[in-house]
Amino acid sequence: MKDIFFDQIGVGDQLPSLTKAPITRTTLAYFCGASNDHNPVHVDSDFARASGADDVFVHGMLDMAYMAQLLTAWVPQTAILTFGVKFGAIVYVGDTITCHGEVVEKIDRDDVYILKLKLRAVDQHGESKLSGEAQVRVHAPKDTARP
Repeated sequence: MKDIFFDQIGVGDQLPSLTKAPITRTTLAYFCGASNDHNPVHVDSDFARASGADDVFVHGMLDMAYMAQLLTAWVPQTAILTFGVKFGAIVYVGDTITCHGEVVEKIDRDDVYILKLKLRAVDQHGESKLSGEAQVRVHAPKDTARP
């Protein structure tokens, strides 16, 4: 994470992407415990198949957590003003998720400097799995920032 100044970022600039290791059944088991979401469609293959799925699939909130990691690797958590996502497609065990972000608007609102971001997460085939938006607060333009 580095200091980000409003005048040093432009519309169209890309956040450093974040690629996670392939998702394993162990990852899902850990996330069940961490999130207290023990829905068997995420860990029990027989249950998932009986529910109509091919196999267990990833919690949508795990994908969202990865996207949040993209943001917090770029700005401090306290700088995130808004963050929302739309779930697009199921993620399965073995998928590798890469999160991307792009600056789509710069807002100077009463000397509060905000960047509006477009976010997306794709699998190893480039299929969109999650899309989102965020607004983050950044430092004042460097030439006006106080030491």
